[in-house]
Formats: sequence, C-alpha cells, structure tokens
Amino acid sequence: MRVVLSGGGTGGHIYPALAVASRCAEEIPGSEFLYIGGERGLESSLVPKTEIPFKAIDITGFRRKLSFENMKTVMRFLKGVRKSKQMLREFKPDVVIGTGGYVCGPVVYAAAKLGIPSIIHEQNAVPGLTNRFLSKYVSTVAVSFEGSETAFPGARNIIYTGNPRATTVFEADKNKGFESLGLPASSSIVLVVGGSRGAKAINDAMVDMAPYLKELDHLSFVYVTGDNYYAPTMEAIQAKTGALPRNLQVLPYVHNMPEVLASTSLIVNRAGASFLAEMTALGIPSILIPSPNVTNNHQEKNARTLEQAGAARVILEPELSGKALFTAVQEIMSNKVRHESMSKSSRKLGKPDSAHLIVEEIRRLTGSGRS
Repeated sequence: MRVVLSGGGTGGHIYPALAVASRCAEEIPGSEFLYIGGERGLESSLVPKTEIPFKAIDITGFRRKLSFENMKTVMRFLKGVRKSKQMLREFKPDVVIGTGGYVCGPVVYAAAKLGIPSIIHEQNAVPGLTNRFLSKYVSTVAVSFEGSETAFPGARNIIYTGNPRATTVFEADKNKGFESLGLPASSSIVLVVGGSRGAKAINDAMVDMAPYLKELDHLSFVYVTGDNYYAPTMEAIQAKTGALPRNLQVLPYVHNMPEVLASTSLIVNRAGASFLAEMTALGIPSILIPSPNVTNNHQEKNARTLEQAGAARVILEPELSGKALFTAVQEIMSNKVRHESMSKSSRKLGKPDSAHLIVEEIRRLTGSGRS
C-alpha cells in the first residue's frame, strides 16, 4: 500500500495524519508513505523527525478580506497543484489522505484530478474552508463529530470515524505518565494545557489560581505553559505565592502527552478537536476554555458538543478568572458521583478505533481486502 498524507499548520492537523500512518503500517505490512506539507508549517519540522519521507510545497491560506495577497494565494495554489501532480506521478500512491490545513488543498485536489482515491478528515464540528472545497472532489469525507455530516452537502460518501489521534492516546501506558511526572500511581492529576504554544488567558487564570491550590492539596496540578509562557509564569506564580505550591508542577512542554493524558483525572484545556478526541478516548472529564480567535468560532462549537453530552464544563474567556477556574475544578473533583458521570459521558463520545476505521476505508477504496 502506497499512501500520501497531507495536513499542516498545527498539530491538530498533523498528528491525526501520523496516527493513520501508524495504524496503516500496523494493519497493512509493507505500506509506504510520503507526507506532502507546507514549507512554513509546523509539519516541516515535526514530520522529518519521524521515518516518513517529507516533501514541501509553497502555499498560504486565503485572507478573510479582499486583498491583493489573495491573488498571490490563488497563484500559489495553482503552482502547488502542478507540483503536487508531479510528486504524485512519481510516488504512484494507491490513496491520498488529507487531514486539514490549507496545504491539503492543492495536494488532495491534484489527487482527485489524477483519479487517485482520496480521503479528507475533518477534525472540527464546523469544517474549515479547505475541506469544504475538497469535499466535492474526494472519494470519502471522514468526520470526527457525529451529526456534522450535514456540513458537506456535495460529498459523495461521508463516514463518521472520530479522530485518529484517539487511537494513539487510547493505547498509551498511564504508568509511564505517572513516572515521567514523578508522581505515584494513586495520584489524582489535574492537567492544565494552553495548547502547544500556550494561551495567555489560561496562563493568567493559573497565576491567579495558584494561591488557592493549597485548599486542594489532595490533587496534583500539572500546568503545561508552552515554551513562551514558561519563564514569566514561574516568576508570576512565585511573586504571588512566595514559592511554587507543593502540589503544582509547571512545565514548558510535555513530549509524552499520550502517556500523561492516560494518567490524568481532569483536564483543563482549549477545545481543539484533536485534544477532545484524546480526552474522550480515555473518558477524561474536562473544563474547556475555547479559543475565541479561531475561524467560525469552531472551538466553542466543539466544546458545547461535549458539554451537552455531560462530559465537560465550558468557561468562556470573558468568564475566566483564577477563582472561577478553582471553583470549577473543586466542584468536579470533590464530587465523586459527578466526576464518574462526566467520565462515562466522555467515554461514550470516544472513538478509540478511529484510525482503524480510516484504514478500513482505505482498504475499501483501493480494493485491498481486509486482514
């Protein structure tokens, strides 16, 4: 099986593609991969660290307002299509898979025009511009949220798979998570994450909440700041409390996030689709603080899906403060019945076999049969 993967800009687009590759390699031995990403996207640094060959095209996204820059984007798109066709003819893939981000546009469109079976995966409850465009050309659209199929009225075939990243996390070893944090396996961990680059609103709330943490000394708080916020966060907390609270760890980044998630009892986070898939695969209750700075406010829609199912508590940024966050954590972690109920609701939304479902669709499209 020869597979081309494309997805970029953020980890939310890249990690699902890598999860599909991992499962495909496991289920279809001998599979070969090529990742086509953007020259400037995060994928250009992440993918080369794996064993998957990486090639790049020059592409940018459309501006929301009319501008001359959009004309340049159109030209880059057309040039990207030509270059993608050349790469595809050389690699001769059996299938092309796009997991979002504007780099998928020329790559998957080129595959469709060459008659190569293609799949796009939409992580969010509200699809992005690129996937809405591609849905009319691809063989299959895979969605993460049940019910979001209606967002693709022109698609030929739509399947509900969940997010492939869930499979990676579901198989993680929680004992390694406890060990990496230096905590006993009996610990109740509250993990606070602002995203790979951090989030100022969550950072400010954690600084304000730090003096209250001694009231929850039976909990272990782990705050992942993002590299840029690490030093100022440590300084601000120490200035506010005199010393770092004994039950708080502040980390710039976590390299083994699947294992740490597997050991977590409650997570405080943005509402990016990949993180929600990871949380629900493990049945982790959550406090979600959706970013207001995303297209179509899709993070709040993602978060409300979990809230309506009873799996999460949503706090919008205007409502966020140290006291509000502390109260929300206390209400969930001090009530075993509520915590268990949220955990069950979260697990019901999880699709730990997501990557497998996409591999099954690859088999169907390519006629490779089943294992």
